[in-house]
Amino acid sequence: MKVAVIGASGYVGAELIGLLLQHDKVSVTHLVVSENSTSTGLKFSELHARWQGICDVPLQSFSQAWFDSSAADLDAVFFATPHEFSAEWAQQFVDAGVKVFDLSGGFRLKNPSDYPTFYGFQHQSLSALAQAKYGLAEWLPSDFNDAHIVAVPGCYPTASLLSLKPITTAKLNLENGLIVVNGISGVSGAGRKASLATSFNEVSLKPYNILQHRHQPEISQEADAQVIFNPHLAPYKRGLLATVTLNLKQGVTTADVDNAFHESYQDAPLVRIKKAWPQIDDVAHTPFADIHWQFDESKQALVVTTAIDNLLKGAASQAVQCLNTTIGLPSHYGLLPHLTVVTNVSSQLPNGAIS
Repeated sequence: MKVAVIGASGYVGAELIGLLLQHDKVSVTHLVVSENSTSTGLKFSELHARWQGICDVPLQSFSQAWFDSSAADLDAVFFATPHEFSAEWAQQFVDAGVKVFDLSGGFRLKNPSDYPTFYGFQHQSLSALAQAKYGLAEWLPSDFNDAHIVAVPGCYPTASLLSLKPITTAKLNLENGLIVVNGISGVSGAGRKASLATSFNEVSLKPYNILQHRHQPEISQEADAQVIFNPHLAPYKRGLLATVTLNLKQGVTTADVDNAFHESYQDAPLVRIKKAWPQIDDVAHTPFADIHWQFDESKQALVVTTAIDNLLKGAASQAVQCLNTTIGLPSHYGLLPHLTVVTNVSSQLPNGAIS
């Protein structure tokens, strides 16, 4: 597939480009930045030095002229852009026969009236919004292969929904019960643009946007249950952890909870069910989601924690999972090394020796 990445200068765009460059079914033909970007003309590797000698491609400036000359040669485009850009341009790419994978919030909420409240703009592309498919990679709808516009979930919703959906889909949660999601993210979630609020000299662990964060309606929408979402900013670069607390129906057992999670993720290679509480160091720089839960039957209280890399599983690698699914590849294709998994070392060597 011939693909373009628009928003190539940011953290998410860079992670995405790195993954696509290593994908043997994809050819990255255009790296694009906003029309007035100071990065126009710079090599990608000048902004992201780890790609020097690997991707020394100049960044192009987006414009109507670029679209007119380039869109017809593309199979897919990835938006790592402001939300308003995605909302404005997605339908034009679709009309040109290009699949759109949007990593912004431009198509995550189904109700157009929510956009002024949570994203600060009036959504004008109602036809595009109606056809967009939500791309939570382990919970894709049956008609996802036909998607023309994919709304790649936010990083907080990804971790939160991976925790919640096994329970809410099985209808084990107490109807209208309180569901609280506490999320903690590193500063890369705020993007690459310099800001005093995300400077390491200024950042301490603190909550923000309580009861009004734009991800709260997204989590509620996709969990099919109202949640209270409490985001926190932490003084580290990358990684995200969400802990969900909720009450389950009377009569639900620990075995019911265990079955719900194991049945949900038994065929999901990028979701790892852990025997202990997950930690960010184990998922940073990986496409994995690590999940652990504990259920108190005497209180019917369930606590679930999911850890992810906010730039990968919470954005770029999940976008690749969505691309893979739409073209008939396994969701995790190109995201894991080709390894032979050894579960019994002694059976691999003579006399039980370990080398």
